[in-house]
Amino acid sequence: MSGRLSTLLAQRPWLLADGATGSNLFTMGLVSGEAPELWNVAHPDRILALHKSFVDAGADIILTNSFGGTRYRLKLHNAEHRVRELNVSAARIARTAADSSGRDVVVAGSIGPTGEILEPIGPLSANDARAAFAEQAAALAEGGADVLWIETMSSREEIEAAIEGARTSGLPVVSTLSFDTNGRTMMSLTPSELASIHRSHSLLACGSNCGVGPSELVASILNLANASEPSAVLVAKANCGIPQYVDGAIRYDGTPELMATYACMAFDAGARIIGGCCGTTAEHLRVMRTALERHTRGERPDVAAIESRLGAITTGARAQLQGLMDRASGAAPGSVGRRATGRRGTPRSDSTPGS
Repeated sequence: MSGRLSTLLAQRPWLLADGATGSNLFTMGLVSGEAPELWNVAHPDRILALHKSFVDAGADIILTNSFGGTRYRLKLHNAEHRVRELNVSAARIARTAADSSGRDVVVAGSIGPTGEILEPIGPLSANDARAAFAEQAAALAEGGADVLWIETMSSREEIEAAIEGARTSGLPVVSTLSFDTNGRTMMSLTPSELASIHRSHSLLACGSNCGVGPSELVASILNLANASEPSAVLVAKANCGIPQYVDGAIRYDGTPELMATYACMAFDAGARIIGGCCGTTAEHLRVMRTALERHTRGERPDVAAIESRLGAITTGARAQLQGLMDRASGAAPGSVGRRATGRRGTPRSDSTPGS
């Protein structure tokens, strides 16, 4: 392995990734339906402040504010012609935060779904998807990203198009899926299938993000570890509990203490890169970092341990842990929580496409 992220992984047993982008930007004034990527130019000071809060809390990896930075997502905001501008700016802002930290901090170029359905089910061709991802990847690399971080994907066709597009930049690639539908992605991929993608595309790391809460995330890491080589670098980035509507806004019920417990259990389950997704603030990260620094890796958690400390897991995830990979084994009773995000850390609404 080579590069900043690989060097840190060779030196440390775990690395702390950052928290949510969207939900934290809402507290800074982002309006529902507004593209966070536009803030890279309109309000770069606010994006820089968010990155610095994560770095100050101990994050070793910060993700750029570019989750919806493909031409297809930006087209919803009449900004499809600004792909290079917005993504270069996203990476440069994160690079500034990382380089001013006084230590090695990795800038990961966030690449989210296009919001389109790929062929043969949908209208978007694999070639057009690859071209869009390559366009975004080139801009993130130009802006100073160390690695490209493909996240919250759900279909094999799109994740492979994203990997192939990202590869054109020459940067290493990490990919995470969102296992939010009874132990599977929205398009029915399992953690074991992600392990296969990891092997076939020689990813630097792979894992799980978003989903329906810390308990299900830890279960997905266990299932991913079961299907992966011992040397595989796994990523855990759980939502901060379960979203709830409170006083007209979405709030996540995960406390810093819950996220600290999740971080240690994710490490025990096999993850080496651990962070938070929707609802995760700098305060959550600070407590997670302290917990990991004090933690000695223990036994891999079983279902009883996960559920007693983090909450229930789905029937599908439980079946996979027992080696039952067919859909019928996880057909009922379904998910323990509901997925509420359209982008990393952003509450889902009808105006927010895709996964």
